[in-house]
Amino acid sequence: MPIDIKREEFRKYLERSGVMEGLTKVLVMLYEEPEKPADALEYVRKHVGGIMEDTSEVDLLKKELDEAKAKIAELKSKLIKYETEETTTE
Repeated sequence: MPIDIKREEFRKYLERSGVMEGLTKVLVMLYEEPEKPADALEYVRKHVGGIMEDTSEVDLLKKELDEAKAKIAELKSKLIKYETEETTTE
């Protein structure tokens, strides 16, 4: 397999996995810093770690949201059942 094809596949992999977006965000943050840090590599390490933590937090929040939606659906179903039973007993 030619090196250009391998390189392109790897680039697509990095884009799909969000690595390119994360690195771009950190580099833009570094660019926008009014006072550039003495150790740019340490800055990138520190902020890339923060981006990864944010991703896991988003995943956790999505899970919580799905659980809340399921609970709401369950409660709505119980409410409908309760209201139906109440109207038939009247």
